[in-house]
Amino acid sequence: MHGLLLKLERELKLRNYSRKTIKSYIYGVNNFLEFSKKRGLNENVAEDYVFLQLKNKKNPSSVCQIVAILKFFFENVLHEKIDLIKPKKNKTLPDILTIEEIRKLVKVTKNPKHKLIIKIIYGTGLRVSEIVNLKKSEINFEENLIKIKLGRGKKDQFVKLPSSIIEELEHFSKLGNSKYLFESQRGGKLTIKSIQAILKNAQIKSKIKKRVYPHLLRHSYATHLLESGTDLRIIQKLLGHSSIKTTQIYTQISQASIKNVKSPLDNI
Repeated sequence: MHGLLLKLERELKLRNYSRKTIKSYIYGVNNFLEFSKKRGLNENVAEDYVFLQLKNKKNPSSVCQIVAILKFFFENVLHEKIDLIKPKKNKTLPDILTIEEIRKLVKVTKNPKHKLIIKIIYGTGLRVSEIVNLKKSEINFEENLIKIKLGRGKKDQFVKLPSSIIEELEHFSKLGNSKYLFESQRGGKLTIKSIQAILKNAQIKSKIKKRVYPHLLRHSYATHLLESGTDLRIIQKLLGHSSIKTTQIYTQISQASIKNVKSPLDNI
């Protein structure tokens, strides 16, 4: 079993997959191998495993990821073709924060560093993993740009600095000796859990009923850009999406077009 996981890790590294993806694939395959003990490694067993995940009421999106992991494992490590059915995903949409709710989050946050973190996540649409890994050297104050080196999809990406925080950010970047923009109290970069806690605390203080988490600020950033008339292709580039199809979800999330519809009842 250990040998199979080593082979899997090698195949993933040869394809230059991210550390996070490699960890996820090894974890997923390890769980499957535990399940398949005394059952054998074949398509029927893999299908039984997928069915069990659905039976245990696992999120269909998570099960789709398990299917992708198993297909990779069978085809690239065991060198066997398998045909697994992907369950239909639930088409749920996130509850986007309004501009007023964003304003409340910023207002109730008194810690200057925490306030800046909220502003920069919403103001740039960066992923929380990109925020914690953001280095001071990657911020270009002359051109008001942030360069994300080898972000999601192993590609470089540029995002524009919001003009309203440039002075504040420039001053903050000169503090401390860490190479990272946001460092923890113990030194080194801030953790994702710390940022999640900052937003949770801001949510409680502002009495916002929606669950507030880092990626929701990214969703809100993209939706508000779309509603203000920014071209979808520009939003795709800003978010670092490889496919326009990924960005098109924001046309479904945006409620601006629905809100502007006049009911025929109002003409009576």
